[in-house]
Amino acid sequence: MHPTVYTLWRNPGILPLLHTPGFVVEKIQGGADLMTPGLQNGPPFPQKAKKGAVVAVASLESPTVPVAVGVCEIDVSALQQVQGARGHAVRSLHWAGDELWTWSNTGKPGISAPEHLEGWFTDSAEVEAAANQLEGTDLQDTEDGGVQLGPVKPAEAVDGEEASKEEKFAYAEDKELTTKEIDEAFNKAFIYGVHHHMETNKNEHNYGLSFPLSQSAVMATLVQPFLPAYTPAQAASLQIKKTSFKNIKKFIKSLDKAKLVKSKDRDGNEVVILDIDFADPAFKDFKPYRLPKKDTAGGSSLGRGEKATTTATPGSSSGGGDDPSIGQKLRKVELFRPKEKLAPLFTAANADPRGSYTAAELRPIVTAYLEAEHLVSPSNKRIVTLDPFLANAVYDGSARADKEALAKGSVPRDALVDRVLAACAPFYAILRNDEAVAAAKPKAGAPPKITVTLETRSGNKTVTKVSGVEAYFVAPQALADELRKACASSTSVERLQGSSPKNPVMEVMVQGPQREAVVRALEKRGVAKGWIEVLDKTKKKK
Repeated sequence: MHPTVYTLWRNPGILPLLHTPGFVVEKIQGGADLMTPGLQNGPPFPQKAKKGAVVAVASLESPTVPVAVGVCEIDVSALQQVQGARGHAVRSLHWAGDELWTWSNTGKPGISAPEHLEGWFTDSAEVEAAANQLEGTDLQDTEDGGVQLGPVKPAEAVDGEEASKEEKFAYAEDKELTTKEIDEAFNKAFIYGVHHHMETNKNEHNYGLSFPLSQSAVMATLVQPFLPAYTPAQAASLQIKKTSFKNIKKFIKSLDKAKLVKSKDRDGNEVVILDIDFADPAFKDFKPYRLPKKDTAGGSSLGRGEKATTTATPGSSSGGGDDPSIGQKLRKVELFRPKEKLAPLFTAANADPRGSYTAAELRPIVTAYLEAEHLVSPSNKRIVTLDPFLANAVYDGSARADKEALAKGSVPRDALVDRVLAACAPFYAILRNDEAVAAAKPKAGAPPKITVTLETRSGNKTVTKVSGVEAYFVAPQALADELRKACASSTSVERLQGSSPKNPVMEVMVQGPQREAVVRALEKRGVAKGWIEVLDKTKKKK
């Protein structure tokens, strides 16, 4: 059992009280948990705020008024610092504004929180100290989506102004967005896109926009570059199919209904924008938010850079020229790791039985063993004698060739080397530029291929999907950005269905049959054609 906020307002001090900024409280009141980096007004924290303890949560703006109740997921009282920490601190149970707060047998709504309560702090100086925590604090992203606050330089928007609360909290939790939040993000992105054209193309007719605007042009130039996708989960959420509109056609229709644009159906299957009401206050008074920075690591990319758009330069990939995968040199190396039954062979040859070897490195190891055991035929050095170890470890006698070799007692040297390779566990390493094999971390199994799939959607529309690029040091979002411009088509990046949420494989999707463009983009990044597998599902089966 736990008390309600009404109980806390009438009985000060019955629970340990924790604090966090007001914009974090807003998210807690939406069902989010309080992350460890979001804790404020400490350390030290209340001694009773131990793991499993029920605690109250208040905002720094109103530090004496608890507005949420939760359970400690960790021992908060033992925390020595929160900046840079990870994970959940308090699991939310109840808050002002939830169903329990609104429940009443009289049908009346819940009571709003008071502005101030006596009894939660014994010293007025403590109240002032809690409020002062807001001075100069900022929010930064942490790897697991926590809220990191500290006296650092405030985040800035594109125009140099301080980032909004909404922008800051985009880092707070790495979780998928609700449909309402996705709708809002798409609407804001479109308004931002138009506003950006108005600011950067003031002297051009229609601010550089050429009407009519097709659906793909709207997505590619006015929406996708301005989506606030700060985390992988948010990037996966911000897809047009996850909005309430479900497709770009209905999204444009909603903009027309809001009198922001004038649209018209064309060819029955598409809608185009004929005009935009540039005088609408939504565009003129819009305040830009700070766009996500690119993550150019070999995994997923979280955004499109700090600025809304970039100017293409010769040799650049997607305008910024900051994609490190372009021009890289890759080589794929097949490795073999001895299984336990082969350990004596490697030990006798003074080689590490737990190491990984190329085929060329294994041959002298096998030769060293044969020579040490005097198994090479004196009359023909290409023939070797099978000793009991080789007969048991390499030949199992199940196949006809095995039975013949065991009966004969000798085999060609090359055949023995091939059998030793087959008896090892396969590994691989993809090396970048001048990376040495010894410095790589081999992975088990056969080397993966990048999969390019063409399939038909919505009747006769073709889309091209690309997955598996992370293994080749290619950032999915950077690839999507380039394909969006090269193909003049909309693109999206989301987690491949069936991949692990903890270590996701991202899938790039581009509208249209874009196999050649995808292959060209991958070849620019050092990927050989032989490493790409193309699946064309658009061809009708005979």
